[in-house]
Amino acid sequence: MTTHSVGIDMIELDRVRRVLRKHPDRFIHRVFTPAEAAFCRGRVPELAARFSAKEAVMKALGTGARSVGWREIEVLPDQRGKPLVYLYGGAAERAERIGLEAIDISLTHLESFAVASVVCTQRIREQEPEDARPRLIARLRERGLLEGEGDDERLPDELPPIRK
Repeated sequence: MTTHSVGIDMIELDRVRRVLRKHPDRFIHRVFTPAEAAFCRGRVPELAARFSAKEAVMKALGTGARSVGWREIEVLPDQRGKPLVYLYGGAAERAERIGLEAIDISLTHLESFAVASVVCTQRIREQEPEDARPRLIARLRERGLLEGEGDDERLPDELPPIRK
């Protein structure tokens, strides 16, 4: 069965601008590959869009920033300017483990924000949606964050109250 994995992220350009002013070399070398740095040439909108792209890809991989390095995700344009995603190291291993077959990405930026959206086809679903909710409900109850026992198939308006 094929499914999809999606990720989206948005960042303020001023945030990237501030980090570049404070730690230019450290930020560039920690987050971007040499090819990305060369392509962006310090242009804040380009760097912000790629930062957002890396976050969106991490979300599509289902990892967040855990177990995937920033430089293991590379976003470069093809000859017509269409952004392409290249995965290395832990990101490539994770993509293989969950059966990602294709990654499509779109980047955009305005005066204040950069946004990236990622859609992937995925062969392997790590957890079926019908299994995810009961597992979460059990964890919430174990931690004392959700009251009540009984049938987890109740309608949302019949669910027990949230403990504050």
